[in-house]
Amino acid sequence: MPPPPPVANSFLAQLDPGIWAAIAARTRSATYPPRTQLFHQGDPAGHVVVLLEGWVKVTSTSRAGKEALLALRGPGDILGDLAAVDGLPRSATVTALFTVTARVADGQAFVKAATDNPHAARALLRHLARGLRESDRRRLEFVSASGSARLAALLLQLADQHGRATASGVVIDLPLSQRELATAAAISREAVARTIRALRERDLIRTRHRGIVLRSPEVLRSLARDVSDDAG
Repeated sequence: MPPPPPVANSFLAQLDPGIWAAIAARTRSATYPPRTQLFHQGDPAGHVVVLLEGWVKVTSTSRAGKEALLALRGPGDILGDLAAVDGLPRSATVTALFTVTARVADGQAFVKAATDNPHAARALLRHLARGLRESDRRRLEFVSASGSARLAALLLQLADQHGRATASGVVIDLPLSQRELATAAAISREAVARTIRALRERDLIRTRHRGIVLRSPEVLRSLARDVSDDAG
């Protein structure tokens, strides 16, 4: 079975297959079981990882020990590129949610191979810009919207980036706990539980083992209308 197509706007989605083949020739294959840490926050810069199959979560832990879910990355995304570019320690921990297959390369060698080709360099810049825009949007959500609006915006983002359309709604097949949803939306776990319960009672969402089904995305968009999509 061929690997799944790259996520929209991911690094690989923007590359011509021939260019990727030339870059991939300088990489090695790797497989990471679920719950394996690909990177750990604070580690020195080293290799980069390009995801081919599977999903990972990107988290950061504050000095007070609080963990925040920063992003989810899937097929076609590149990990470790920021540390490879600036040479600074890892800014986040990356953990496999499912079994992950990937290509791994020395960070500096990968960046050089990518930047030697103008098309690949633009793809790398777009990937870095995507991360910055996501950070800007999260900061805007934190100061401009209620907790329920932030959770609705987060669910819509997950659906847009990782959802699968079905007859019963848009399925988000990611094993995220209420605590992880709370840290991603910058609200309390209790607020997440209350909002999810209310959305379930209105049949706007359905929860199931290792996933959420959005029954009425248009209603969630109305709930999230206070969150601007124009940050950055």
